[in-house]
Amino acid sequence: MGLEDMFIQTEQTPNPLTVKFLPGVEVMKTGTIDFRNKDEADCSPLASRLFQLESVEGVFLSSDFVSITKSEEASWQELKPIVLGIIMEHFVSQQPVIHDDIVVNNPKQDTKYDESDAEVVGQIRELLDVRVRPAVAQDGGDIEFRGFKEGVVFLQLQGSCQGCPSATMTLKMGIENMLKHYIPEVVEVRAVN
Repeated sequence: MGLEDMFIQTEQTPNPLTVKFLPGVEVMKTGTIDFRNKDEADCSPLASRLFQLESVEGVFLSSDFVSITKSEEASWQELKPIVLGIIMEHFVSQQPVIHDDIVVNNPKQDTKYDESDAEVVGQIRELLDVRVRPAVAQDGGDIEFRGFKEGVVFLQLQGSCQGCPSATMTLKMGIENMLKHYIPEVVEVRAVN
């Protein structure tokens, strides 16, 4: 693939600090990964290069997009062309996005719940996968199930959702109301970091 063959689209997200970059090629084979600083990004040549820009504060990699979160002071007008150049150069050079030996987010790991709640947790996961994750991905982020205890569902926001002004409302008004509607055992939804 040459530079002239690549066209990267960008999309605004509900979070004004985050823009979604769609390179038109596969970014991640499976899973997602959310980097919040330069040190976390050592396993990804692409994220490492993006974090060399002082104003980049987050890099989220998904199947077909990269979400970049910038600092408050930075201007997308100045930053966007530089980020586009880095992403384009990366894919044209055919370097790996992530080193093969790295395990990406597995929704089944890092979860806590009582085995007696396994059936309810299965229903929660299914609703999140079918109804919530596609909508959240459209906005440049992801949401992971992290636990269920005494009626409280614990979810982790990633990518553009993390730090988004409307994320709390989405979590409470959208996700919590939907889960409570379909699963009577659910009484509340809380975000975890």
